[in-house]
Amino acid sequence: MLLGNYVNFHAGKRLCRMQDLLEESCSSSQGSQGRIGVGKRESVLVLLEKSKTKGESERERERVKMEQRRSNKYSIIVPTYNERLNIALLVYLIFKHLRDEDFEIIVVDDGSPDGTQEVVRQLQEVYGEDRILLRARPKKLGLGTAYSHGLKHASGEFVVIMDADLSHHPKYLPSFIRKQKETGASIVTGTRYVGGGGVHGWTLMRKLTSRGANVLAQTLLWPGVSDLTGSFRLYRRSVLEDVINSCVSKGYVFQMEMIVRASRKGYHIEEVPITFVDRVYGSSKLGGSEIVEYLKGLAYLLVTT
Repeated sequence: MLLGNYVNFHAGKRLCRMQDLLEESCSSSQGSQGRIGVGKRESVLVLLEKSKTKGESERERERVKMEQRRSNKYSIIVPTYNERLNIALLVYLIFKHLRDEDFEIIVVDDGSPDGTQEVVRQLQEVYGEDRILLRARPKKLGLGTAYSHGLKHASGEFVVIMDADLSHHPKYLPSFIRKQKETGASIVTGTRYVGGGGVHGWTLMRKLTSRGANVLAQTLLWPGVSDLTGSFRLYRRSVLEDVINSCVSKGYVFQMEMIVRASRKGYHIEEVPITFVDRVYGSSKLGGSEIVEYLKGLAYLLVTT
């Protein structure tokens, strides 16, 4: 009897101890699970924060990349009117001479009836609509507004303006770009009237007229460049936007006003000698009305600058 009571007593003590250990184990387990839960939440927050930071960094890198791309990109604005026979060769030559540069060609056509726009669309199929942009207008609205229209669609940090009739050969574009990089110039303009420059295909009378017009403008305006009436230029985009908003002239006088006002504003201008070649196909658009317009424009600039 006593032995039985002794066994039952100790068996009960062991059972109580096991229950106590089990409760402690459960309590400890629950505490650990709580700590694990907190740790998981903290880990998730850290991951979310890292993900957010990573996303912001990627967006910043993408923004910097886009800025760098824009800073090295050239937008070439080419106003056209009845240039169906010239535009394809011009585009081919631009791609040939700028194969190592990031650029786009913006064709601003003033409602050419000869099919210029159709040719440009065919060129887009070959080179891509991201490389050749057609920005057509319903009618002839002037050279200055054509540049402004093209500038609205330009994505490059630098803007080149040139004629579509092949009188401005794209082979000079690398020289323009190199000169700008070497000097940090705001404007690089092609000139026919320094060593290494010239004209080809003009009559003696036209040479004398052009030279006389430039000498007259040099004497009266002192612009600091040798060729005021040339229209083959490279501009820093911000400079072109500033200068173009200051100009009121139209037609061929617009080119002269832009370079004169840029000089008055103190922008750094450099020159590159070029040989101007009379248009290969089509007829020249220069006539008596343009000469009268030039003289009026010269008088206007003399008074206002």
